[in-house]
Amino acid sequence: MRRLKLVSSAFFVLLMLGVFSSLSYADDSAQATAPLLNEDCSKCHDGPPADIAVAGMKHKDVSCQDCHTGHKPKVEKSIPECNQCHVGTKHFETKDCLSCHRNPHKPLNIVFPGNITEPCLACHDQQNIQLTENKSKHSKVSCTRCHGTSHRTKPECIKCHKPHSSDMVASDCNKCHKAHMPKVITYDDVPAKLCAGCHKTAFDVLSASTAKHQTFNCSTCHKTEHKMIPKCKTCHGDMHPASIMVKFPKCSDCHKTAHDINNWTAPVSKQPVKKTR
Repeated sequence: MRRLKLVSSAFFVLLMLGVFSSLSYADDSAQATAPLLNEDCSKCHDGPPADIAVAGMKHKDVSCQDCHTGHKPKVEKSIPECNQCHVGTKHFETKDCLSCHRNPHKPLNIVFPGNITEPCLACHDQQNIQLTENKSKHSKVSCTRCHGTSHRTKPECIKCHKPHSSDMVASDCNKCHKAHMPKVITYDDVPAKLCAGCHKTAFDVLSASTAKHQTFNCSTCHKTEHKMIPKCKTCHGDMHPASIMVKFPKCSDCHKTAHDINNWTAPVSKQPVKKTR
């Protein structure tokens, strides 16, 4: 009887050990298959989560496991390719994303490696159209030549280009010139001194004149289109009697320059002189 009890006790102990082992294994198995959370990754990798929190942009909306689908030694390559998510535009076909986006956890903290253009224009298509359809010296220089190696840096034109006047500031350039199509000149009511940088002779004559034109800005007559030559009649109408206008239909027949209309010379009449007896 005593021997039977010992066997029964031993069997019970073994049974309980088997139950506990099974429970322990099930618990370990559950832990092994449970999905990891970002908090789990940050226990070892504290840098990337901090970067994403500060400047992650749309990367804030994805988990670590959405990009890093495995971990060494289970997987050989734990660093993902950008194009596994970023597809559908010309820019995403650019090779070596990390040459500009050096920290994918701060995707818009961009530092350019040197003189580059093509990757920039893959995103900035409007600037690409302007540079391509309006050829100028700007069309031949790299984007980083003007914008430097930091993204969203706007250069000051006067660092390369001589200003039109001594008191001209960088913001004045954009009143007439668009950086990516500088030869297409448009303007509002800009000061005449800005026009003088290219049109010095006309400006000097106008400044020395005693006529009312001297008080106007160039844009008063030349409006908003560069090289637009206005017609005097638009403002002045027919200033002289019809008999004079018939003989001299063009204002410039007498007024040689609109920049100093008080300085005029009457031309020799082409009408035949009547002979007197």
